Formats: sequence, structure tokens, C-alpha cells
Amino acid sequence: MSDFPEGTPCWVDVTLPDPREGKRFYGELFGWTFAEGAAEHGGFYSQAFSCGEPVGAVVPQLPWQEEPPAWTLYFATPDIKATADRVLDHGGSLLMEPLEIGQFGSMLLARDPGDVPFAVWQGGQQQGFRRRGEPGTFRWAEIVTRDPDAADAFFPAVFPFEAKRLPEPRGGDHMLWHVAGSPVAGRLRMPPDTPDEVPPHIAVHFAVTDCDRAVATVRRLGGRLLDGPSDGPHGRTASVADPLGAAFVVAGPRAAAARPPGRGTRRRAAGMPGSAR
Repeated sequence: MSDFPEGTPCWVDVTLPDPREGKRFYGELFGWTFAEGAAEHGGFYSQAFSCGEPVGAVVPQLPWQEEPPAWTLYFATPDIKATADRVLDHGGSLLMEPLEIGQFGSMLLARDPGDVPFAVWQGGQQQGFRRRGEPGTFRWAEIVTRDPDAADAFFPAVFPFEAKRLPEPRGGDHMLWHVAGSPVAGRLRMPPDTPDEVPPHIAVHFAVTDCDRAVATVRRLGGRLLDGPSDGPHGRTASVADPLGAAFVVAGPRAAAARPPGRGTRRRAAGMPGSAR
């Protein structure tokens, strides 16, 4: 039996053209250590560990892959073939058919009808990450799409999601998806002025103790700030990119909680994902 209810995020990995640079960056930013994959499976999959527990992985971008560097979110399933059938039945597409990874488990890669890429994992020996919600580990994920109606119809048909719309005083469009009464992911509509070059995507959030300090570390290590930091429903967050271009979100306590009393915070105008600052 899986450690993760069906539809729950259970794993993340990042595909990069230079995995060594990725391990340098994420190792210092999050304190991760790495182990190379087994030789019989190509030895290319570098698992990341926090406090000795698996929390994600770095994957090399193959020469024929045209997609830019990016983080991939995996949703858990007890039956990957049945999930693949539902993806196709509800208008999605398979980028990779279900593939068995030895005794570790099985995976597939897919897109929803609005072109949001995601992955699915049926655990075997490897069920998924063993730590989450702690500094340096996966905390949350938001499906960011230009076609929210397609996402709202597709994902709850593929996974056992209960959808709940959040009130947005500024006229935004934000949905929360729950499994067994607990929120597992969100869905956001891209603002209309989002640059065309920003593709639909899943924004993977990692927990940090201090968002502003994490942003400073990202910049020091050669990454970029894309948006924020700002306070919101997930605490204080900032969209950033690693030195190779893979975007993600760092999320910490709200500014007042993360700093000693009397220390001011800087305000930044919100920028769109994909814009360097």
C-alpha cells in the first residue's frame, strides 16, 4: 500500500543541462546531499537528501530534449495504467507511457489539455519523499495555467480531487484541490499580461526559514529573482530561478515572523514569472 493517498504530491525532480551545477546550487541553498543512481539504471539519477532522507532529485537534460530546464511534480497513484487511461480519456496527452523503473516503482509524464506538464508515480520500493514541509523540502505546488477551465475539469477527473474556490479580493482566480479533506495543491489562472514566453507550469514551492535570505542566497549562487518576495496565503514567497533557468518558489514565514521586531522590510512591485530582476 502506498504511503501517499492517490493524487497527493509525492516526489519532485529537476531536469538540468548541467547536473553538477545543479547539485552545487541546491546543495548550498537547501543543504542537500546527493547520491548517484544505480549503474543498472544508467547511474544518471541523482537523489537529493535532507537529514539523510530522500526529498527530490537532479536529472540530466538529454541532448534531444527540447523542453527548457524545469522542476517536475509527481502525483501518487495506486494504478499507473488506470491513471494513464484517465489522462487520455479526459483530453490530456502522454509525453511518456507508463515505465517501470526496476523495483523502485513506475512513472509516466503527461500534459493536461491546457499544456501543463506533470508526472505520476506508482511507488514500489521508493514511495516518494520522506520529508516535506520542513526547511529545504517540498512544501506546496500551484498549477499555473492560461486555461483554468480545462485544468478544473481535467485534474479532478484524473485524481480524486475535491475542488474549492478561494475568495480573491483582487479579482484573481484561485482553486484549491483537496484529497480526503486535506489541501494538496492549488490552481492559479495566469494574469492576462503574463509574457507569452512563460509556459503553463506547476510552481513547486520549497520551505525555507527566511524567504528574503533565501533570495539573497539564490542570487549569490548565480540564480535570479523572478517575482517577490511578498506576503500571501502561503507565507512570504518569492519566485526564483536557478543558474540554469529552472524556476521554483521559496516559501517562508511572513516577514514580521521571520525578522526581529524593529527591523524593516523592503517592498517590491510584483513582477511576472519569467522576468529577471
